[in-house]
Amino acid sequence: MSEEVTGAVTAVRAALDEAALVAYLAGKIPGIEQGLKVRQFEGGQSNPTYLLETAVASYVLRKKPSGVLLASAHMVEREARIMAALKGSAVPVPDMLVFCEDPGIIGTAFFVMSYIQGRIVRDPMIPGMNATAVYHAAVDALADLHDVDWAARGLTDYGKPAQYVSRQITRWSRQYHDAHPPELPAMTWLLAWLPAHVPAEQPVSIAHGDFRIDNLVLAAEEPKVLAVLDWELSTLGDPLTDLAYFCMPYHLPHDVPMLRGLAGKDLAAHAIPSEAELVARYCAKRTISAPSPEVYAFYKAFGLFRMAAILAGVRARAEQGNASSANAALLAKQVPTFADTARCIAEGVS
Repeated sequence: MSEEVTGAVTAVRAALDEAALVAYLAGKIPGIEQGLKVRQFEGGQSNPTYLLETAVASYVLRKKPSGVLLASAHMVEREARIMAALKGSAVPVPDMLVFCEDPGIIGTAFFVMSYIQGRIVRDPMIPGMNATAVYHAAVDALADLHDVDWAARGLTDYGKPAQYVSRQITRWSRQYHDAHPPELPAMTWLLAWLPAHVPAEQPVSIAHGDFRIDNLVLAAEEPKVLAVLDWELSTLGDPLTDLAYFCMPYHLPHDVPMLRGLAGKDLAAHAIPSEAELVARYCAKRTISAPSPEVYAFYKAFGLFRMAAILAGVRARAEQGNASSANAALLAKQVPTFADTARCIAEGVS
């Protein structure tokens, strides 16, 4: 299987009790009684994800990692719920087939969803595809998500919309401290600056929380989004957090391992839209006013800060030996890059 086709798969790194899994899924997943082949997806630093191949079809299993977990992290329960709620909406998601809360089956809660055959692009330069069309399709999918009537889909209790950004700063500050990271002056500065510069709240939408190119399954032959993946951080909240986060690569160097950016690249030569163009397209599609430069800079700094906090947690899991990807230690080294970039953006408007 190509690395660019629905993610690279490897031999299983985090073992599952396959006998117990087959016994539990018998009668729920067609073909599983006739045999099961399990492989693990590479990438994805939070919840281990597996390809289940049966005589009938292929499926994807996603579970919490083993070991001691940070508070409110690895919420596969939320992933399962939001994808089920979005079925039939303008937002393409895999079919949610089975959700199991019982840790006695394979050690943690897990779910099984349909396998979407397509292309996952991990390089923001979008090699081999029409980059303009891909970026437009992606930002259109984000606008569609933010326009979903979440109340009509039974999600009124999916989050606490009031003071979303302030609560997010508190949450990620706590998780950063809980990871016991080395001292970083930029993070110390951000921990003080962000709470003091929270802008006025935006109208509430479903916030994906990790909306980026490599969390989308694209059609192999056309710039069409077949599925939006990785809903673990989703909630009800401020849609501009998603927009700024999606545009994060514009502020990161291309040589960041596993999290390559666009800074310093000739975007026009590669037909990659500018950040301003994507923001304008998003706002036009939603018929909303564009945020001021100062407000948008806050959201960009917050997104980078949050990513630094997430990677600090990846570092902690790598040290404990229960990180979900073989590349976790390499990724964890990028915390200073995200923190320094966030501070630079924030100081530019302070």
